[in-house]
Amino acid sequence: MSDLSDPFAKALRDQAGACEALGSPFTARLLQALGQVWPQHTDLAQKVAEWPGDLGPRAASVPLRIAGGLHALVRAGRVPELAACYPPGLCDEAMLEQALAGVLQHEDAFLCDWTRTAPQTNEVGRSAVLLAGAAEVVARFGLPLRLSELGASAGLNLWFDRYALEVPGGVIGAAGSAVTLRPEWRGAVPPLVPLQVAARRGVDLHPLDPGRDGARLLAFVWADQTERLARLQAALAIAEAGVVEAGDAADWLEARLQTPHPGQLHLVCHTIAHQYFPQSVQARIEAAMAAAGARASADAPLAWLAMEADAAGEGAGVTLRLWPGDLRLELGRAGFHGQWVDWRGIGG
Repeated sequence: MSDLSDPFAKALRDQAGACEALGSPFTARLLQALGQVWPQHTDLAQKVAEWPGDLGPRAASVPLRIAGGLHALVRAGRVPELAACYPPGLCDEAMLEQALAGVLQHEDAFLCDWTRTAPQTNEVGRSAVLLAGAAEVVARFGLPLRLSELGASAGLNLWFDRYALEVPGGVIGAAGSAVTLRPEWRGAVPPLVPLQVAARRGVDLHPLDPGRDGARLLAFVWADQTERLARLQAALAIAEAGVVEAGDAADWLEARLQTPHPGQLHLVCHTIAHQYFPQSVQARIEAAMAAAGARASADAPLAWLAMEADAAGEGAGVTLRLWPGDLRLELGRAGFHGQWVDWRGIGG
């Protein structure tokens, strides 16, 4: 490796391994090459060296921030030598490293600015978990949904009721949707119930507009995963703007939970977002949910659905809390991009 900090070297290795395991050998190669040619005297190198906290895939995801910036430059046609190494192109390691070294020098300012914000693929494949979880709670309570998403990015997953999830024996959501999710399904099958959304809103520190910011979202998708790119483009065409507000997740949620809405099931959800919240924000979210849960009733129930990285096994854990009663459930596990789901459900 070139002259780079040990924490960043570890973050690159960990992320490269994760990319390989998640079916992106090109991104793994890219990150390995990045370590070989990492510069000593650029603003980006200094920024990474001074980065506070964990740089790795379960925290700040600094390698993926950089990979997203590189992909953005490729997609914009600004770095033809590097673009020649991107799928479907082919090049050897020496060519890739040479192209990368040039980009790191000449596009230093762009990459510094790009890495200010966490990766936002707004991964639509995770809507498989949201559709399944929503079906479970709707079957239990029989009420329309009031959706609140934390870390919502461009809000694409707030429109999950307009997507379709194929499970053994049927479809949940909008059959025939241009976004039809077909994960490898294991375990129990969620209830095949219709979903009605009465209201939907989300929050993000740096929300994106599905019409204006599609290029940024596409840049964070790994370049060799063409199915994910196509799915994201289809979701961008379905989503509507104006449902995600800019702000702190805890501030926003505390305010949103203040007013009860009888006749609606309030479903608070997030997917691979919790790790990006400061610990103080995580604690306030927990407290806000507990306080709102204490006020919940049979005609205004509250649900908290989360798909987040943990150390309990393959992929991400899917958890659900329900009020009244503060019932805590482990619904199953899922691949980080929703490529597989191992479902237990409420009755599992």
